[in-house]
Amino acid sequence: MEPIDGNAIGGLLWEVFGAELTTATGTCAGCGATAQVAELVVYLEAPGTVVRCRSCDNTLMVVVDVRGTKCVDLLGLAALD
Repeated sequence: MEPIDGNAIGGLLWEVFGAELTTATGTCAGCGATAQVAELVVYLEAPGTVVRCRSCDNTLMVVVDVRGTKCVDLLGLAALD
């Protein structure tokens, strides 16, 4: 599985949140690192879409589709501004 940057999920984030979030700043709940969503590490071929911290590899966000409904886990994010 080859990681890509957060720009690849701009459309998905728009679909889920109704806003452009690739320029938003996320704060990792694991190590406290901050980065724009566009700079985060994304895996599209995992079960769902997995977004990880570039500094500590903590899972920041997971988006899965369950029977047409997008389910989002943001527990790895301390903040998303």
